[in-house]
Amino acid sequence: LEILVTVLNKNDNDPVFAQPNLSRTVPEDTKLNTTIVAREELSATDADLDTIYYELTTTVQDTDGYFAIRGVNNPEIYLQKALDYDKFNLTTLLLYARDRPVSSPEPSNTATATIALVLEQSDTRPPWFRPCTLLHADNSVCISSPYSGRVNISEMSTEPLLLQPGPLYATDPDYTINDRIVYSIVGGNRDEVFSVDADTGNLTMNKIVTSPDSFLLQVMATQVSNIRKYSVATVEIKVINRSLHPPYFEKGIYNGTVFVGLPQGSFVYQAGDPSTPLVITAMDEDYFPDV
Repeated sequence: LEILVTVLNKNDNDPVFAQPNLSRTVPEDTKLNTTIVAREELSATDADLDTIYYELTTTVQDTDGYFAIRGVNNPEIYLQKALDYDKFNLTTLLLYARDRPVSSPEPSNTATATIALVLEQSDTRPPWFRPCTLLHADNSVCISSPYSGRVNISEMSTEPLLLQPGPLYATDPDYTINDRIVYSIVGGNRDEVFSVDADTGNLTMNKIVTSPDSFLLQVMATQVSNIRKYSVATVEIKVINRSLHPPYFEKGIYNGTVFVGLPQGSFVYQAGDPSTPLVITAMDEDYFPDV
């Protein structure tokens, strides 16, 4: 008597990852669709020889959608959304391997791999002149106000010029790189009257100014390791007559009148003349009678 026995394969084995824990460093300027972790490193095996189904999730808030797998049966991880180091600089992904589809009513065996991704800041932004005002929520653009200063006509200053709103100063906004900045004057410097210190940004005079015409300098801040990353700031230097006299008030004492119950911003009136607003004026003999 011959008896034919067929042994059925019971689904009693979990999928197995060769490397259940992986870590990668990802440059911030990685191009979209670039492979982050190859399929060969992430594929799971199953002793039951079942088809493996994969699912990728993230454990860090606000990092959804940046990374994805190629397909339900292809665990290769690729970049799906442009990275921004200022939004997040690390995340942890969980890759699930199942021997049944997620929607299957049959029970499935599951394995989990953990992938830690650390972002590396890239040199993506040019120098910022400080102080400046951020225009976008992602901190990608910062606009500085023009600088201004003044020099006396026919006088030579040996000290760095005082500027508003502050000294010439630029920084690398890619702060983990923090490239060194060098300064140069690229426009508006008639007769080479001014020079700028390449390292400090201090403006100094090379010669006296004999004309009352103002200067509108363009000063460039350039990153040392990447000359294509630069910014240009405008510096207005006004040429004025030297101030020999201090300003003075026309009166030693001003008397005014205010009325009870008036709202904020109401006029103060001259004492004894409730119809005329109180005006306080000063004179300066250096500019008399024009100012």
